Amino acid sequence: MKLPTDRFDYSPISTRPQMRLPGNAKMAVYLVVNVEDWDIEKPVARQYFGAPQGVATVPDVPNWSWHEYGMRVGFWRLFEAIQKRGITASTAINARVCECQYEPVARAMKEAGWEFMGHSYRQGAMHIIPDQAEAIQRTFDVIKAYTGVPPKGWLGPGLHETWDTLDLLRATGFEYVVDWALDDQPFDIKTKSGPIASIPYNFELSDLPMMVAHQHESSVWLSRTKDQFDCLYAESEKQPRIMSMSVHPYIIGAPHRLKYFEQALDYVLSHDRVWFATGADIYNWFRSNGS
Repeated sequence: MKLPTDRFDYSPISTRPQMRLPGNAKMAVYLVVNVEDWDIEKPVARQYFGAPQGVATVPDVPNWSWHEYGMRVGFWRLFEAIQKRGITASTAINARVCECQYEPVARAMKEAGWEFMGHSYRQGAMHIIPDQAEAIQRTFDVIKAYTGVPPKGWLGPGLHETWDTLDLLRATGFEYVVDWALDDQPFDIKTKSGPIASIPYNFELSDLPMMVAHQHESSVWLSRTKDQFDCLYAESEKQPRIMSMSVHPYIIGAPHRLKYFEQALDYVLSHDRVWFATGADIYNWFRSNGS
């Protein structure tokens, strides 16, 4: 299948049938915590410090250590802030985290009842994985075995896909993706094994492009989240919107950023008729409404 015309149709939100959220909510918000495993024996997937003379080095000590701080310290700071507010989050997790030295991180999220979304087996774009089908199947199997629940959702590393990714995901058993950040409501994407749902996702409310790629001040996380929420909350009076918040332990879990993350959560939680859900909750609602 080609993209996008063979996968889904253009659909203006202004002409769609009215949708109704559970519990008389008018807007849904879900939080995605990206938990990853970077291989120190390869050039790391994220670059905060440029390589000397532009040549990739191994081991990349500064960039790998940046991520490792997130797993050793930042995650636990972030986790405490989320738990304190009674939020059930979704984790987009490299499945290897469930099997390696980072397993205590996976265990904490499992015991807290978080949703586990596939994020490949180990961090790396789908284009460079030698066997994409094997990586997707392995991710599905490891998460299912670890949590006791087949994962429904998938967030691709860097949101990247190949022409075949959607077909492979659906054939494996994944039921929704968040890579297609092009709408404020769920919609179906065609695959060779039947439809896979696209759940709204916004990379401008992800801490990675905001803080690392675009190098904004830490306080921008709060101001942008509030502005995004205010607009969608007002629009939801006519037609419900879905808002994502995506964070990484090594970024938003830094001491100088955490207070802005907490204030953003508190701002969203202070409004009525907001359904703070998981990605799977939103998918189940979408499917139960005949979609």
